[in-house]
Amino acid sequence: MSEFARRTGLSPATQNPRRYLWTDAFAVCNFLELFQQTAERRYRCYAIELIEQVQQVLGRYRDDDLRRGWISGLDEERGRCHPTLGGLRIGKLHRERGINEAIDERLEWDRDGQYFHYLTKWMHALCRAASITGDSDYVRWAGELAHGSFRAFVRRSASGEVVGVYWKMSTDLSRPLVPAVGLHDALDGLITFWEIQHAMQDHAGFDDLSHANETLFALCQNKDWTTDDPLGLGGLLFDACRLCQLLRNEHQREIHLLEDVLQACLSGLTELLASRYLDQPTTHRLAFRELGLAIGLGALPMIAEAIERDGSRSWDSPNLRRLIDLLLPYESLRGEIIDLWLPHSHHRDEGWTVHHDINDVMLATAMIPTMFLFVANGIRTDTTP
Repeated sequence: MSEFARRTGLSPATQNPRRYLWTDAFAVCNFLELFQQTAERRYRCYAIELIEQVQQVLGRYRDDDLRRGWISGLDEERGRCHPTLGGLRIGKLHRERGINEAIDERLEWDRDGQYFHYLTKWMHALCRAASITGDSDYVRWAGELAHGSFRAFVRRSASGEVVGVYWKMSTDLSRPLVPAVGLHDALDGLITFWEIQHAMQDHAGFDDLSHANETLFALCQNKDWTTDDPLGLGGLLFDACRLCQLLRNEHQREIHLLEDVLQACLSGLTELLASRYLDQPTTHRLAFRELGLAIGLGALPMIAEAIERDGSRSWDSPNLRRLIDLLLPYESLRGEIIDLWLPHSHHRDEGWTVHHDINDVMLATAMIPTMFLFVANGIRTDTTP
């Protein structure tokens, strides 16, 4: 992680740092984890400086964009106070597709814009930063990002009904760049918005997310979340882990949602192993996608512990216990994935270095995923200054 900080222009800070929203969200959690484990202030400083740098860089238009300043349109002073109000760019290599430019599906993966599922990862990182530093501004920024992204990304039918969440929007959130709907975006948004509300439950003046939550919850009803994509599976397990921590004798509908997510995790893992994808040569695979699965698998003991610890709660159903019993044996796959990719990080072979930053950061998270997987119980006030 220290090499990542140097290589990407975080520390020492460079004039043109290399920031990428997904990777940096995991990196914030990693630096906070290192601070918790070692009590070395430099890691806490890395996390704080990374948050500031990401929002200063990705909260503004690109240098090669004719537009200037904060994406939100705010002036410099107000933009610094509300750096997430207009959203945050992905940080891709190429600028976004023009309004009259035909879509190129291959090139679109390398074009900038905003991804909803990247924004939710950043909201989560801000919540974790608030819990460790005691600074409620981080959750305020997460809430402003939640409100703005919800309004921009919801996809409506001709009659005005919300029917999904757009996969990718333009930098200024004025138009969809990819009209498709993300498979897990509504679920990820719902749980992340619950997390933000949970983090600010004792703080007055926080804008309520209840309407957004109800809308997203409606989109999550009776859905099959199953995927055999390793990164998607890791995200589902991450969502299940947070859901277990956030549920507190809630209504039966939340219990059913958790069951649906865990069932999708079980079905997806079964399909993934049956496909023998993980037996293919590493030259045909992407490390960070499998490391995302390893991170999610690290959540299984936490999910089991939550259910065991609170076994008297009304949402502790026999079906949940059955699903956990079937899922827990897959946790050993986490170590196998880490052991497979760790030598590649040392040898720096071509397959690793082509995605160097994201591979390094997600490997670090997979090795010690606690900070990333936890949901804070409010904001601490007894933190190290």
